[in-house]
Order: sequence, then C-alpha cells, then structure tokens
Amino acid sequence: MSDVNQSTQKIRVWDAPVRVFHWLLVLSFAGAYLTAESEVWRLVHVTLGYTLGGLLAFRLVWGVIGTRYARFSSFVRGPGAVIRYLKSIKAKQPEHHLGHNPAGAVAIVLLVLLGLGITATGYITYNDLGPGWISELHDLLANAMVLVIIGHLVGVVTASLQHKENLVRSMVTGFKTGSAEQGIRRTWTVVAVAIVIAVLGFWWLQWQSAPKADNTVAIQTPTEASK
Repeated sequence: MSDVNQSTQKIRVWDAPVRVFHWLLVLSFAGAYLTAESEVWRLVHVTLGYTLGGLLAFRLVWGVIGTRYARFSSFVRGPGAVIRYLKSIKAKQPEHHLGHNPAGAVAIVLLVLLGLGITATGYITYNDLGPGWISELHDLLANAMVLVIIGHLVGVVTASLQHKENLVRSMVTGFKTGSAEQGIRRTWTVVAVAIVIAVLGFWWLQWQSAPKADNTVAIQTPTEASK
C-alpha cells in the first residue's frame, strides 16, 4: 500500500546498515566487473567478488531482522502491485512509497539473486571445482546484473523526477519526507561500523596473501657473464 500522508517533516527511513551495504555493494560489483578480464588484478577481482557475496548474505539476514523499511516484508509485493505501480508511473500519477516501490523491489530481488549466483559460480571457477561452462555462466550472470542495474538506475531517475525527491541523496543521508510516526527509531550505526570493519579486515587478509613481487636483481660476475 502506498503512503498517502503528505507531511513535510524530514524523517529517517534508511538505517545505517542498509546505506553502508548499498554503497559497498556498488563498489564491490563495479570493481569486480572492471577487473574481470585482467590477470594482474585477479586477486582484486576475487576479493571484491567474495565481498559481494558476504554483503548479500548480510542483506538476507537484515531483510528479516532489520528496521522497518529494510525488511523484505515491507516492500516485496506480487505482480499485481508491480503492474499497478507501473501504470501509475505511466499516467504520471505515481504511487508514493517511503521505502522501496514495487518496481524497485523487483530490481532488488533480481540483484540479490544474480549476485549470489555470480558469487557461487565465481567461487567454483576460481577453485576449479566444476565444468568449463560454469565460467561462461558466471560471465552471463554478471552481464545480466549490469542490465538490471541500468534498469534500476532508470527507475531511480524516473521516480526522483516524478516524486520530486532525490532518491540517491536519501540513500546517502537516510532521510525522506513523511510523518513522524513513519520514521524509524534507530539507525543501528554500530552494525554499519561492524560491516565496514569486517570488509576492511577481509581486504587486509586478502592483501597479505597476495604474491610478493621479486625485486631482486641477479648480479653476474664477469666470469659468469662470459659463459
């Protein structure tokens, strides 16, 4: 159901863990995608891929126990709700939702599923645990995720213009417009900090396992050079 209360009060909608998850996911996928074809950046690609999987695992848990608008139950709807929302967009009378709208929810579910598939196929490929077509599936899923992201961005821009609210900024600040009772009570900053520490710690451990460059230069004696 759309939120019809048109109060102009600024309220907190997105908690800190959701916002940190969102931007770390953007960074991880973008970095992994851009380094996919480079052997030099292979460890970076793998590290960011594992980070992606870990972030998605957290989001699945937070989607059940998190704050009001973070829970899947608050925004995942059936096909009827999605169609109704799209019709309202087409009619330029969009339903207003404080959390994710039904169309955005579809994109989120697809991104989660694709991300988990990418992580799983990437792990199998990297550790040589399956047939060669798994690698091709890995690439296919990654490209499909790019298409979903493009669609998601188009939706964000469209909704921002029609609702006259900056959805990107709200995912940075956590604030949107609504009545006081619609806002969340806690931001759970400590959980967000724990996510950042866990990610940075994992990256540090991965860096320690990176092969060290051999900068030693062999010095030949005149006798050895003449041989």
